[in-house]
Amino acid sequence: MNFVLLLGAGFSRNWGGWLANEAFEYLLGCPQIRSSGLLRETLWRHRTTGGFEQALAQIQTEHAQAPSAGTRQALVAFQGAVSQMFGDMNRAFARLDRFEFQDFVDRMLRTFLVRFDAIFTLNQDLLLEYHYLNGNVALAQGRRWNGAQMPGMLPIANGGLQGAPNWGDISWRPREEAAFVVERQLQPYFKLHGSSNWVDREGGELIVMGGNKTYAIRSHAVLTWYYDQFRDYLSRPETRLMVIGYGFRDGHVDQVIRDIAPRGQLQMFIVDPLGADVVNQTRDAAIRARDPLEDILIGASRRSLRELFGSDAVEHGKVVRFFDP
Repeated sequence: MNFVLLLGAGFSRNWGGWLANEAFEYLLGCPQIRSSGLLRETLWRHRTTGGFEQALAQIQTEHAQAPSAGTRQALVAFQGAVSQMFGDMNRAFARLDRFEFQDFVDRMLRTFLVRFDAIFTLNQDLLLEYHYLNGNVALAQGRRWNGAQMPGMLPIANGGLQGAPNWGDISWRPREEAAFVVERQLQPYFKLHGSSNWVDREGGELIVMGGNKTYAIRSHAVLTWYYDQFRDYLSRPETRLMVIGYGFRDGHVDQVIRDIAPRGQLQMFIVDPLGADVVNQTRDAAIRARDPLEDILIGASRRSLRELFGSDAVEHGKVVRFFDP
């Protein structure tokens, strides 16, 4: 079988990462936002209708439609605040005393992660770069892989991967398109929206946020290829998709799953506080409509990762049943 993992912000939340509403509250305290009545007003306006990403989308749109020194200043200030947020979060992740929730190897999160044929994430933080990727993949029980890879990306620190303590302490840039390959003996890790430590060929941040994500993805060859890889992996026969901490609110991601679901080869398991209900965007409506994604569900868990990979042996058994034929 083909096992694929998709991670959202709820995954990093288990180690203190911020969700969208918490990111909103962080940004309110940034000097770039506090000193601008316009940015504060824009942030508050979208608090319940898309959060800080929708606020950023409005600022991006205003600058694109009527560029001026003022709109440019607003965009740079808001983006600077978001970069500051990722910087603070990543520094906290780097200082984590413990990634695992207990010491029994069979129940470790690393033992679980290494079983996937590919890991896709919508997160732009560096949690897994600091605590899972690199040597941990090769050392995990069963030695399925020789290590990890971020296909299509090249480390640009002095000494490359060998000269850096881990992948979170270095910057990455895209390789030439001819070098976009998935190496068979390395576990692939695809960051669908870029990363807070990626730069493009011009030296700018390679990160997708705000409005029109589909256009932003198509503007970067490596992210276009990642998106195509996501579709390819999910289209393979006998595929099971595990989704952890994703709220099904990115249309371009959801569309891939919805396009493939009716073919009958895809099954899905969800780990989320809302459980199976998270796939249905009408769950809180007066009349709840059935969502086609419910037809491919083979289970769900509402427990946190701290519980699943800590003391809750019963629920852990339900989750790892995902890998049973």
